[in-house]
Amino acid sequence: MVNGYQASSLKEALDIRTKENVTPYAGGTDLMIKENENATYLFLNKVPEMKKILENEEYIRIGASCTFTDIIESELAPAILKEAASQIAAPAIRNLGTVGGNICNGSPKADSALIFFATDSKLRLVSSRGERVIPITEFYLGRNKTSLQPDELLVEIFMDKTGLDNYYYKKVGARNALAISRVSFAAVINIENGKIVNCMTAFGAVSDVVLRRKDIDAMLIGKTIKEAKFVKEDYLAAYDKAIVPIRGRVSAEYRKNVCMNLLRDFLQSKGI
Repeated sequence: MVNGYQASSLKEALDIRTKENVTPYAGGTDLMIKENENATYLFLNKVPEMKKILENEEYIRIGASCTFTDIIESELAPAILKEAASQIAAPAIRNLGTVGGNICNGSPKADSALIFFATDSKLRLVSSRGERVIPITEFYLGRNKTSLQPDELLVEIFMDKTGLDNYYYKKVGARNALAISRVSFAAVINIENGKIVNCMTAFGAVSDVVLRRKDIDAMLIGKTIKEAKFVKEDYLAAYDKAIVPIRGRVSAEYRKNVCMNLLRDFLQSKGI
């Protein structure tokens, strides 16, 4: 028998989260495979505030309980996120699995989390005490470890409304469908008036957390494509040093080679 509370509003969910030792549960596609007979769940799938995809002047605001199918069908969700969501598992999982659960699982293999890293997205964390908005890079503390406090809920993800159209995304798995990423890579580059004004890259399934190195990507910012070609080898060398893959189902050497090949392909595809 499953023990838990069904919240019908964000306030009710936060009140329960404050008073009880509960595990947040939206789609449950990860939780249902973990046997925990003593767990008490806080069901969030009927909290309206967490089920919407909205926009304001600056951000696309994605509710943490939105499913991957919700994202695929949304007119507001950016194409890079839709592409990643469409490659997650099978339709039945996409119909249940949520972006909030994918993020809060704390896995470096999480497909949607990779996209949020590569787009420098922010997370809105709310408790009865108040709320905080932090970059997703500050949320992950290690493998399966996050900065989410015991009384907090991840309510929304904020993605920039503009600047995400020129992107690159690849997921390398053992098969074409239902694959857990062996290596995944996402990148966004913005070029205005002939100069690179932004470059954001992220690698998944290679370290304890998604790898995002703003300092290295900054090597290309402010340069023309021609100038970027001159620093390309230095840029690649910096990433070659920064990428230190953990061992898993495949060797660290394999992961490293795939990462560097994807990075080179990204640069070449953008004329660098």
